[in-house]
Amino acid sequence: MIAPTRRISGPDPTFAVVALTDLSRHGAAWDGLFARAIDPHPHYSRHVLEAHRSAGLVSDDLRIVTVRSGDRLDAVLPFRLTYDLCGLGRPVARPFLSPFVTATLPLVADGPELSATLASLVAGLRAASGGRPWRWPLLATGTHLGRALSAALNAAGWALGEVDAFPRPVLDRRASLAAFEADHPNRARLKDLRRRRRRLSEGGALTLETATAGEPLRAAVAAFLALEQAGWKGAAGSALACRTSHAAFARALFSDAGGPVGARADLLMRDGRPLAISLALVAGGTACLLKTTYDEAERAGAPGLVLEAEIVRALHETGFAERLDSATLAGSALESLYPDRETVADIIAAPEGVRGLVSVERRVRLARFEHAARAQAKRRLAESALAQRLMGRG
Repeated sequence: MIAPTRRISGPDPTFAVVALTDLSRHGAAWDGLFARAIDPHPHYSRHVLEAHRSAGLVSDDLRIVTVRSGDRLDAVLPFRLTYDLCGLGRPVARPFLSPFVTATLPLVADGPELSATLASLVAGLRAASGGRPWRWPLLATGTHLGRALSAALNAAGWALGEVDAFPRPVLDRRASLAAFEADHPNRARLKDLRRRRRRLSEGGALTLETATAGEPLRAAVAAFLALEQAGWKGAAGSALACRTSHAAFARALFSDAGGPVGARADLLMRDGRPLAISLALVAGGTACLLKTTYDEAERAGAPGLVLEAEIVRALHETGFAERLDSATLAGSALESLYPDRETVADIIAAPEGVRGLVSVERRVRLARFEHAARAQAKRRLAESALAQRLMGRG
C-alpha cells in the first residue's frame, strides 16, 4: 500500500511510504535517482534490492520512504520496524539491513534542492516510524550527505546520540601507483605483500584476471562459491553456498543486470587455478569490495591480501573507479593497506516529543550495553572456532 503523500513546505517536494513492489514499477526513475545521488552506495539501488527479493531475502511489501518532486524521484530509504533494547519494549525503525548490507545512507539526489529534499525525507522518517526513534547503524556520518542529514534532523528538532563509531578503510585513487606507494604510511605492509607474492609465485605463474559481464562473470561467481565453501566457512555453515537463498542472492547480485550498478570479479590465479577471489559492486565511481575468499591451503602466502594489493594496482593502472570501499567492520586487515578512512557510526535519532519521554542519552546507554554484549559473544565464538581449528590440525 502507498501511504498518503504529504506536502511539507511549498508544492515540492513530497514524501510517501511505498512498498518495494510499487517502487520496482518505476525502475527507470530509481536508476535515475542513483545516477544523480550524492554519496551513493549500491545497497539501496534497484539492482541490490531486487537481488534480495529474487533470492527470497525480502518480501514485496518491504517499506520504503521516498521523496518526489513531481514525477522525479529524489530520495529512497528502505526500512523496517524491529525490536531493539533501546526501544524499551517498543519497536524502533531501522534502515533495511541484511548480512550483505554494509552502508545505510539514503539515496538522495544532489543539487540545489538538497535541503528541501532532506527536510521532506526527515518528515517522512517520522511518519514512517509512527514517531518512534530510529536506530541507525552503518551510517557514514562524515560524508557530505551524512553531515547534511544530521543537520536536517537537528533542524527538525530531533535528538541524536552516537552508540559507536569506527574508521572504515577506503582508498582514494592517487595520480599513479608510484604516488600511492610513495605516500603510503605503512611501507612495511607493502614490502611484506611483495614478499608474500613472490612466495606464492614460487608454485607457478601468478596472474590477475577480471570479469565484469557474461559467462566469465558467472564462472567467477561459481568459482567463488566453491572456494569459499571449501574453507572454514563451509565447515561452519556460513559460506554463501551453504544456504540456497544466499547462493541465489550472490548470483543475482554479482551479475551484469544493467543499470548504474555494475559487478566486478577479480581472481588471483596461479597456473589457471584461483588462489583468491574478490567480488565487488562498482557504481558512482566507487568499487565496494563486498566479498573475498581464498584458498586456505595457501594461507601462509596471504593470497587474499595479495589479491587486494593487485586490485590496488589495477585501480591505478586502469582507473576502473575513483575509490575502493573496503565495506568492512572495525579491525579489518585492509586497515594496513588502505590509507584513507571514512567514519561509520551507529546512532539513535529521536523525533521531538519522543525524546521528552525517554532521553536519547538513556537509549544510547542501553544500546552500548547491547553492543558490548554482542561484541563479547562474537569474540568468544571466534576464539572457540579458532581453538577447534587448531585442535583439528593437531
